Amino acid sequence: MVVRMPSDASKLIERARALAPLLAEHAAEAERQRRPHDAVIAALEEAEIFKLMVPHQHGGLELDLDTFMEVGLALSEGDASMAWVTTFYIEHCWMFCHFSEVFQKEVFANRSYALAPAAIAVSGLAKPVDGGFRLNGRWQWGTGAMHAQWVIVGARVEDPDNALDFRFFAMRPSEVLIEDTWYVDGMAGTGSNDIVIENLVVPEERTASIVELSSGHGLGARLYDGPLYRTPMIPILGLAAAMPALGQAKVAVRRFQQSMMERVLYGVGTKQADKPAAQMRLARAEIEIRQAELLLRQVVSEVMELRELAEPSDRARWVGAYAFVVDQSKRVLQSIAEASGAHAHFQSHPLQRAVRDINTMACHVIFDLDARLENMGKTMLGGEPEGII
Repeated sequence: MVVRMPSDASKLIERARALAPLLAEHAAEAERQRRPHDAVIAALEEAEIFKLMVPHQHGGLELDLDTFMEVGLALSEGDASMAWVTTFYIEHCWMFCHFSEVFQKEVFANRSYALAPAAIAVSGLAKPVDGGFRLNGRWQWGTGAMHAQWVIVGARVEDPDNALDFRFFAMRPSEVLIEDTWYVDGMAGTGSNDIVIENLVVPEERTASIVELSSGHGLGARLYDGPLYRTPMIPILGLAAAMPALGQAKVAVRRFQQSMMERVLYGVGTKQADKPAAQMRLARAEIEIRQAELLLRQVVSEVMELRELAEPSDRARWVGAYAFVVDQSKRVLQSIAEASGAHAHFQSHPLQRAVRDINTMACHVIFDLDARLENMGKTMLGGEPEGII
């Protein structure tokens, strides 16, 4: 069965594919600067990539997860860090759609999207005050903080009657401290610095329920007719984070194939392409990365079919699959690196950055393979998953 994309979707996917070389061109400089490159951000804005999940009524494209996947995978073949920032910026625009109508009009008023880091770990504490909440805390992993127009953080509301009142809070970058802490050996180009907040009063209309978003019953599900806004948050977040790993592994397989046909093995005098062991390694890498991509596409199809009707066991299965996709992508990259010779370790070679990046990506809490498979297995045996899944 051939599924036809809407014309807006097809155009956006083509723009994303055309932008991948630009991401690759600026990847090394972004890594040195420890932040996204300004020229790449500007090009993504001009291509309207960040409007992907914003509702039509706010001037957005209101495209679904299948388009998100194609755009994300295309960009991910250029640079993992910039693709990561981009997919999360897109997802965070979707999160804004579950805040109050008044606040959404403010966020989307000027250009139908906003660049916002979202430190979703519930690392802060919010105390109810007249008209809102007094917020304090420190949040790590503020991806995209260096180009922020808004900031989103997660916190627990101090409420003795509701121990599960977890909320997202939104504020201007000028209201927080972005602390330069991002000295890392992988994904350095994301600029994922710390966010520090002290005694900031956040109006209630700038908050959203984490529990509602996690189940697909956020405010956007009531405000908008599109099924995208009835989708649980964690499967979208997991997709945003998994695509850069898969995209980098896919492009690495192609580069390895080309390299094998050109590389003459030192001391042997024959091309690597003529060695049966290398041929088998290439074939295995191709099969394994195809397997990972097919699994990712199956998950996206299931998420789009079930949406808010998904059971916790469904969500646990999807997140387990995302963790498997990233682990498989990491193994493919490592296998290719082992057979690519010492020249692949020069800083000018994209493979060494891809390996460092994917090792860092795989440490994201959602990709803790043991924990995700444990959760999935528990639900398969009739148990309840842990966490916000």
